[in-house]
Amino acid sequence: MNWEQIKGNWNQVKGRMQEQWGKLTNDDLAQAEGNYDQLLGKIQERYGKSKEQAKQELDDFLARQ
Repeated sequence: MNWEQIKGNWNQVKGRMQEQWGKLTNDDLAQAEGNYDQLLGKIQERYGKSKEQAKQELDDFLARQ
């Protein structure tokens, strides 16, 4: 699934994102609301990951959707 599809199905996908990244809160996902860069920043913040690590995880997640 590409990012445009994720944005279009945000409510369905955010549940799967919380399964993947349990530290992301509903507020985190509401703030990101389909914005790739904001979601990437939230993953970095919650998990203490580098931008490259977070980007790889997010891209891997998207590839599986």
